[in-house]
Amino acid sequence: MIKKCLFPAAGYGTRFLPATKAMPKEMLPVVNKPLIQYGVEEALDAGLTEISIVTGRGKRALEDHFDISYELENQIKGTDKEKYLVGIRKLLDECSFSYTRQTEMKGLGHAILTGRPLIGDEPFAVVLADDLCVNLEGDGVLTQMVKLYKQYRCTIVAIQEVDPQETQKYGVIAGDLIGDDLYRVRNMVEKPKPEDAPSNLAIIGRYILTPDIFKLIEETEPGKGGEIQITDALMKQAQDGCVIAYKFKGTRFDCGGAEGYIEATNFCFEHFYKTGKAY
Repeated sequence: MIKKCLFPAAGYGTRFLPATKAMPKEMLPVVNKPLIQYGVEEALDAGLTEISIVTGRGKRALEDHFDISYELENQIKGTDKEKYLVGIRKLLDECSFSYTRQTEMKGLGHAILTGRPLIGDEPFAVVLADDLCVNLEGDGVLTQMVKLYKQYRCTIVAIQEVDPQETQKYGVIAGDLIGDDLYRVRNMVEKPKPEDAPSNLAIIGRYILTPDIFKLIEETEPGKGGEIQITDALMKQAQDGCVIAYKFKGTRFDCGGAEGYIEATNFCFEHFYKTGKAY
């Protein structure tokens, strides 16, 4: 039903300068794997095998990572170091990868629209790799959302409760509860001040979008800073049809900043690396 997953990965990663001056933020390692690999693994676990990545200048490392390195693999062949490549080999064997380049940074909405030639006219997932999501007690976040899509057949956004004083960092929704942790969205505001926020339910970097979103993005006027916000397009979609917000099961780490990145590293070291599940 859903086969494709889009990774917008053209941003500058300014919250992690100077580390991201010459290295894509999506390639920052959490223990021994780059952020984007965790995201692709989550997509594959959800049955999404066609991986599309929107890149930009200075992002060639992303393409090189999801490719065979003949010299390296030959060098470690037959040694105990081969185990470190088991995970990435699985992705290369079971997923296909396609790329396009975003020449101007005009917001998440524009990045998703840039991926349209890779997606076509079908529903798809979107993962922001610097939001690392983990669920130790069951399905990954995308798997949870794909199951919901099979039931509701509409756009779904992942949400979590945040400190009311931090709403200006997120798109924030208000909606009507229609099931366990499920809301039908009736309002959506991009980065509101705490006093203007409709709730403390914030959208995080996991989406399932229906293909009509592309036309809605095209019709969306640029907002603050000249950026085209996906939130504005989603609000149009909610008014015309159905957008569901899902309070997912699991833990999300904001790895776009140092504090969340360190928390994620400590968590993954404890639960994956030390237990031998990191590869």
